[in-house]
Amino acid sequence: MNHLPTAWLFRGAALLLALGAALWMWHGKAPRPVAGQLASCWRSPNCVSSQADPGDREHFIAPLPLPADPETQLPAALGALRGAGPVTQDGGAYRVTCRTPRLRFADDVDLVIDTQAGVVHVRSSSRLGHSDMGVNRRRVNQLREHLSALPAGSPP
Repeated sequence: MNHLPTAWLFRGAALLLALGAALWMWHGKAPRPVAGQLASCWRSPNCVSSQADPGDREHFIAPLPLPADPETQLPAALGALRGAGPVTQDGGAYRVTCRTPRLRFADDVDLVIDTQAGVVHVRSSSRLGHSDMGVNRRRVNQLREHLSALPAGSPP
């Protein structure tokens, strides 16, 4: 019977454990909006943006309605998302990181207010992987439903 030496088994197990820990802890970094422009989606289908080319059916999603009180209603809507962390604000830009329940993958949601057009541009993107099985598109649609259900001029 051919057995691997015990030392090789321990090395292999340690390597797998280290790789798993690295993937578990590494969440990647998300680009920040600059001057009212959201970062572009990359080629993978795990990102949607209202500033993508409208002909790009994989990545484009319509902007959100501008609520009557964006400074109160946008953070409340973002904070209500499943797995949402703290909402950060920088001028007219908002960000929240949402974590998936089991594997704790990080997805970032960015909002930028466009007062001239009367909309809120949105980008929701996974930091890692290729496919998100439609999670980011559903998340933006949840935001849309939440904001559309608010009466004009009423806090959330």
